[in-house]
Amino acid sequence: MSRSAHPAGPRHGDVLPEGHYQAPPADLNALDPKVWSRTVTRDAEGVATVGGVDVKRLAAEFGTPAYVLDEEDFRARARAWRDAFGTDADVYYAGKAFLSKAIVRWLHEEGLNLDVCSVGELAVALAAGMPPERIALHGNNKSVDELEHAVKTGVGHIVVDSYEEIERLAAIAARQGVRQQVLIRVTVGVEAHTHEFIATAHEDQKFGLSLNGGAAAEAVRRVLGHDSLELRGIHSHIGSQIFDMAGFEVAARRVVGLLAGIRDEHGVELPEIDLGGGLGIAYTSEDDPREPAEIAAALAEIVRRECAAADLSAPRLSVEPGRAIVGPTAFTLYEVGTVKPLEGLRTYVSVDGGMSDNIRTALYDAEYSVALVSRTSDAEPMLVRVVGKHCESGDIVVRDAFLPSDLAPGDLIAVPATGAYCRSMASNYNHALRPPVLAVREGAARVIVRRETEEDLLRLDIG
Repeated sequence: MSRSAHPAGPRHGDVLPEGHYQAPPADLNALDPKVWSRTVTRDAEGVATVGGVDVKRLAAEFGTPAYVLDEEDFRARARAWRDAFGTDADVYYAGKAFLSKAIVRWLHEEGLNLDVCSVGELAVALAAGMPPERIALHGNNKSVDELEHAVKTGVGHIVVDSYEEIERLAAIAARQGVRQQVLIRVTVGVEAHTHEFIATAHEDQKFGLSLNGGAAAEAVRRVLGHDSLELRGIHSHIGSQIFDMAGFEVAARRVVGLLAGIRDEHGVELPEIDLGGGLGIAYTSEDDPREPAEIAAALAEIVRRECAAADLSAPRLSVEPGRAIVGPTAFTLYEVGTVKPLEGLRTYVSVDGGMSDNIRTALYDAEYSVALVSRTSDAEPMLVRVVGKHCESGDIVVRDAFLPSDLAPGDLIAVPATGAYCRSMASNYNHALRPPVLAVREGAARVIVRRETEEDLLRLDIG
């Protein structure tokens, strides 16, 4: 036998020892409001409803899988962030979480700004009528074409990420006769307590300019040396799905230290500071996210205290919630295809979607909840792994959960908290057709992003 191979017994891989799993919930039919959007409930027959529309109707009319977005919940969360920070701060919705023309219109109507990180996201924002001055453009490797387009369309802020970009942008703005407002993205050396792939403020990664190594201070010098650029402030983002505010406190202290250094060296007090986003949401009942008002109060106090200690005027604060707004507002609706018990291990429940509509579990071990939503059940709980239909053993949607033991093909199950990054990161793996996004509100459902068709796939394949 090869030394690089070994036999795979029945517990090969990541099957965890007995007793590791938490006990099944007391009521498998309950829909925890911490995890599900605020209008989700069950009707008299036990069918889950959202915005007054039951999931059986949604499946019959629009098919499965489908992302189901609670418009009332989205708007309420957007308003909560806007109201929490008030008129003395700016809230930029992070479009990378999920963006569509309908989302942009809702943001505009609810008074939020928008953060985009590609020319495609910018195109959607402008097509839906977001004023360009309320848009910020991110990205670690913006092309010349992207920068030219952003300047030409009047994007409010461009967050620069490298020396090369500073020079490119300065030349573009000069050619267009524009003084472009910029922020400098810095890495502050904070280790956020999150997955390696979504931690973005430690030194060894692609984003930003280092505070510790002096790159951030040099970037400031270079921006201030160009008449075509207006340095508005400093940007910091420490990661994603974060519950602990301690990292933000350290980041703010180090950013304010840079602001003080800029004042001392250049005689300039920058008027803005952007602390990014990354605040966590509840994917399971064990998660305990903070409310926007609590976050706003904590961040404002941190910045005020650090600026006072540095004898600086408190700058205007910006934040960039994306997941925290859209994440809890949607669930993915699936139909069960097969139910496969593995004696002594668990039951594999296969659905009509998978890693093509939710790559997060395979990508960085994201945890999700799941529920039977087309009916209620009094059956005993069974330990399940919800998997997709793709040709990958890692095609896992929910790694470990409990569902009723009478679950059968044709049942509808739903995975909540899939509003962020699921549709945005969806793929055509195995030439799967990406699901639609349905907006539901006050008893009506409509498609805001349609389901892909075979014609869509073939149209791009020119042969």
